[in-house]
Amino acid sequence: MAPQGSQAELEFGGPLGAAALLLLLPATMFHLLLVARSGPARLLGPPPYLPELEELWRPWALLLCLTWLGLQAALYLLPARKVAEGQELKDKSRLRYPINGFQALVLTALLVGLGVSAGLPLSALPEMLLPLAFAATLTAFIFSLLLYLKALVAPASALAPGGNSGNPIYDFFLGRELNPRICSFDFKYFCELRPGLIGWVLINLALLMQEAELRGSPSLAMWLVNGFQLLYVGDALWHEEAVLTTMDIIHDGFGFMLAFGDLAWVPFTYSLQAQFLLYHPEPLGLPLASVICLINAVGYYIFRGANSQKNTFRKNPSDPRVADLETISTATGRRLLVSGWWGMVRHPNYLGDLIMALAWSLPCGVSHLLPYFYLLYFTALLVHREARDEQQCLQKYGLAWHAYCQRVPYRIVPYIY
Repeated sequence: MAPQGSQAELEFGGPLGAAALLLLLPATMFHLLLVARSGPARLLGPPPYLPELEELWRPWALLLCLTWLGLQAALYLLPARKVAEGQELKDKSRLRYPINGFQALVLTALLVGLGVSAGLPLSALPEMLLPLAFAATLTAFIFSLLLYLKALVAPASALAPGGNSGNPIYDFFLGRELNPRICSFDFKYFCELRPGLIGWVLINLALLMQEAELRGSPSLAMWLVNGFQLLYVGDALWHEEAVLTTMDIIHDGFGFMLAFGDLAWVPFTYSLQAQFLLYHPEPLGLPLASVICLINAVGYYIFRGANSQKNTFRKNPSDPRVADLETISTATGRRLLVSGWWGMVRHPNYLGDLIMALAWSLPCGVSHLLPYFYLLYFTALLVHREARDEQQCLQKYGLAWHAYCQRVPYRIVPYIY
């Protein structure tokens, strides 16, 4: 029997593209970490220097990284306010997931607060980012290898649609098993939001505290970046159940792509604006800060409104908040929204995401391109993800999807794309 993923269906350029990304993604992360603290801070220029292995490899950094993962795993195992069922699997079963991510965020904040009051030198964390990023990358590689080996003995019904090509490099990158678990502990679901997102805001806080030590108080720009991104992380964890319907959970296997993204890429690159501001302070007046806050509020309003409308409709199409929305019937029995937020563009949540990404970068000024890396990267990511969504929806809904696209011609940005 041929593997599930034929050569024509392989994503990311197939095995060669996967091999390139295995090197390119960590290299990009380290480039950003090095450039952010350099004087010129040139995104497209060479890094100021290439660190020696002794600077990258520190046993204490690996221990700290594993301790962080252990703490978040312990918080994951605490009693949850709710246990939700995931999507139906190939064998008609449904997995159960604890909904306690926001609880983990609050408990982590309390523990960090107690630690700082007891003398924990959190402001020293920014000086440790290089070895910590190296430890997180090493952890992601080893973890991905273990996941790949575990998937070799998994039943065919447990494999992901795309990560079962038969090519070891491609399958290692994309992930063979859809929902790798030990007992009830779901590795992909755990990593998706918790260690990376909470680690991201912790790094931001450490950068804010170090700026306060260096300059007497945090800058307004640093406060805005911390506040905007804490809102985003808090929202994601408060609405944690919504992740169960995302492509990452229901379609992608758990391999290096997600493991590295969750454990290393998110905390160490998404904190880039705060890193930049620590080494390149940017004066910001109240009028401009107010405009930036308005931009972020508009993005968040679109992002949250679109996601809430979609989630409400999926749970109960008869809910009064969505019952009057116009829909298109499909052969699968499901209906597609063609009014409300989802009648404006096909992915209004992506539009909100991009507007917020712009607001996160604007406090850093416009003299450097580096703080806008997140906006550029996220635009490319969402356009690529939107193309993957389109292909899957076309296969799933057929003629109904063509009708939806005719009714809603724009993908992310009205009248532009």
